[in-house]
Amino acid sequence: MKNKAYLTDDEIIFKIRNENASRYFEILYDRYYGKVLDKCFSFVKKRTLAEELTEDIFSKVFEKLPSFKQLSTFSSWLYSITYNHCIDYLREKKKLHYPNWNQENELPEIIDDSEEISEAINYENLKAVLELIHPEEKALILMKYNDDLTMKQIGQALRISEDAAKMRLKRARARVLYLYTQKFLTR
Repeated sequence: MKNKAYLTDDEIIFKIRNENASRYFEILYDRYYGKVLDKCFSFVKKRTLAEELTEDIFSKVFEKLPSFKQLSTFSSWLYSITYNHCIDYLREKKKLHYPNWNQENELPEIIDDSEEISEAINYENLKAVLELIHPEEKALILMKYNDDLTMKQIGQALRISEDAAKMRLKRARARVLYLYTQKFLTR
């Protein structure tokens, strides 16, 4: 028999579902707690609040695990829940409804010269710019470029259509490039 710590996510989920072995959930919890906490912290910037959100997320994941269809990896599904939970929290607490926010923060028409700019991008500066954009745009960028989710998965995670996800990602990238250029490249 395999050591519990060496079981794959799929094997653990199988055991939880078919053997009613909820004790195996602790392995998933231990495996992903730090990553979920980091994602929550990147949105709320308060350690204790990030810890509370992380606990809420794992409770939600445990409750929803029987309905997980395994159309994506467990980690993708978990991160989708994480992003949604953090965005929902910020929407509720800060009244950040994306369509309204986007209208109030309209971008000037800019030419996409991302090839040229991407060579000049500094990671620390990019992190600073990500803090200036809407949490939903930040989530889109992180899901696409950090977690490597498909546009379909991103749309499902944010409860929007795939086309809407593509448009919002395009807008988010444009906003990041614009802000980065304004803040760090034009002097």
